[in-house]
Amino acid sequence: MAENTEIERKFLVTSGAFLSQAVKHYEIMQGYLSKEPGKTIRVRIRDERAFLTIKSSLLREGIAKFEWEWEIEPADAREMMKICLPGVITKTRYIIPAPDYQGEKRNWEVDVFHGHKEGLILAELELGSEDEPFVRPEWLGEEVTGQPQYYNANM
Repeated sequence: MAENTEIERKFLVTSGAFLSQAVKHYEIMQGYLSKEPGKTIRVRIRDERAFLTIKSSLLREGIAKFEWEWEIEPADAREMMKICLPGVITKTRYIIPAPDYQGEKRNWEVDVFHGHKEGLILAELELGSEDEPFVRPEWLGEEVTGQPQYYNANM
């Protein structure tokens, strides 16, 4: 799979049991400079680092997306946040190691949303292929991969 491709599965989380398995966490604020069907431009501040990301599902079938990301100056990101579309997201992201598959280390990223999405908890797992097997932790609920209401850009 190309370096600029993202394949992820997304799930609702049914309990806080994941917290005891977390090896680190980040505070995240993200906003969108542009969001159209099939493509977004996002600015994100994660702790003391900042990133500009372009994602697109255009020209792809299935759950794979094109993704390009650049680290930018945090001061620039804070300025960009001022011109983002309404609905800036704040969340805490927890990193939970997943079992290895074929020598590949994977991590669950569990986002606990704050503010206008308080109470929503989503887990994502990036995979090497759309059909890669994985172990479902006991705290994982319904799969919501591909459901637009669970895309950060639509929140």
